[in-house]
Amino acid sequence: MHGAGDLRYDTGMNETAGPGALTAEVMKTLHALSSRMEEALEPLGLSLAKFGVLSKLVSAGEPLPLSTLAERQACVRSNITQLVDRLESDGLVRRADDPHDRRSIRAELTAEGRARHAAGRRALEKAEKEAFAPIPPARREQLVEMLQVLRAGR
Repeated sequence: MHGAGDLRYDTGMNETAGPGALTAEVMKTLHALSSRMEEALEPLGLSLAKFGVLSKLVSAGEPLPLSTLAERQACVRSNITQLVDRLESDGLVRRADDPHDRRSIRAELTAEGRARHAAGRRALEKAEKEAFAPIPPARREQLVEMLQVLRAGR
């Protein structure tokens, strides 16, 4: 894994002022935070992608068809197939036939998958707390609001 200070993502906009500078800062920060979260999950044998699939299965509370998982993860079916392959080889999910559609395969959490998800959640909570510790709580709330505005395009 790359360290949080390893900013390999280069937008070509690395100036400190001028057009693109704000976007470059946001993207570099996103990359650094993503790296920190990946590093927090690594000792558990998880990645953000694997954790995302486990989270969708935990939230659903039931096995999900791979096509539904792909939709909820906002990725193509082939990516979900590969992720489920890896999760299955790790013993975190198992494939099960869909009783309502013989053509469909569902991903089902194992007990180990549920436990690893819980451990991953704790690891991410700790990593997030450490990452945002330098920012006072009131400013964190402002940051969340600003990011929501940006995402909504308002």
